Amino acid sequence: MANNSGVLRLPAEMQYGKEIEALISAEKNRIPAGWKMSPQSVLTYITGGKVKGVDITPKYIGNKRLVEIAISTLVTDRALLLIGDPGTAKSWLSEHLAAAINGDSTQVVQGTAGTTEEHIRYSWNYAMLLANGPSMEALVKSPVLKCMEQGGIVRFEEISRCASEVQDALISILSEKRISVPELGLEIPAVRGFSLIATANTRDRGVNDMSAALKRRFNIIVLPTPGDIDTEIEIVRKRVSELAENLELQAALPAEDSVAKVVTIFRELRSGNTLDNKEKVKSPSGVMSTAEAISLLANSMALAASFGDGSITSQDLAAGLQGAVVKDEEKDKLVWREYIDNVLKRRGAEWRDLYNACRELNV
Repeated sequence: MANNSGVLRLPAEMQYGKEIEALISAEKNRIPAGWKMSPQSVLTYITGGKVKGVDITPKYIGNKRLVEIAISTLVTDRALLLIGDPGTAKSWLSEHLAAAINGDSTQVVQGTAGTTEEHIRYSWNYAMLLANGPSMEALVKSPVLKCMEQGGIVRFEEISRCASEVQDALISILSEKRISVPELGLEIPAVRGFSLIATANTRDRGVNDMSAALKRRFNIIVLPTPGDIDTEIEIVRKRVSELAENLELQAALPAEDSVAKVVTIFRELRSGNTLDNKEKVKSPSGVMSTAEAISLLANSMALAASFGDGSITSQDLAAGLQGAVVKDEEKDKLVWREYIDNVLKRRGAEWRDLYNACRELNV
């Protein structure tokens, strides 16, 4: 077995391998074709529980019914599309669904402006193609084609970043469940268990809108931002703890009040209102998502470990907030300064250190 001690980020099926093994060994329900465990066990893996003395950590904290709908969609022959604002755990959920269902979350097509139809279907080893002509040996299979042959789940990240004509290459695949290779006179059918999970960012609406024909091939689930501040704080604390362990950050985890302050600021800037709805605030151009809050606190831990005593200070948080909020120097700096002076300044003694640190940086 390969040594993964130096790997920056393990795929979900390796990072949570013990939990997956425990769920598989304890399985009592019917397992669909191509799956490693039953839908009920997949739900336990995603939302948390306990099996044979093994604690199953929750991977997604939110509406359990949405997870049930997602899992049941993958039992059928329909593809799944997860839509939501940045940081609503679309990619995180798709990765863990693939890991639990068939033990491989690494078959991914990353949607970008440069994604071509070859990334979805197949391409060729052109040296072999020129030397010997078209052959199975010269065929370079896409993740989609590999999963069709193996009965696995392929993930398509940020599908709306792809050009419309590239997206539409999926229509026949999702309808006919086969890929035609005319150069070889072949049609490769999908094995039972094949499915596709795509994600799309609501911020990308209008960039490359999906056609109605393609949308009909998906069951669409909208993942909301955390509904209340307590849920968001719980998500942030959990993910920061996991990141700190994975990255071996030599610093103390952020205190509860530090997490609460960061989440409060993010929610207010995101919504355009203070939590008590007494004052409107301007929103910056950047994405004030839960994922950004997690990244900010992890970076603050790195600052504290590298250039402090290992405990996060208000100066560490202020540095992270400055970078997270001020993406557009001209516009966001004014928005952030107004928030500091009109909101943070009035929050009382427990916010005084953070206010001073933020005010000092945003000059």
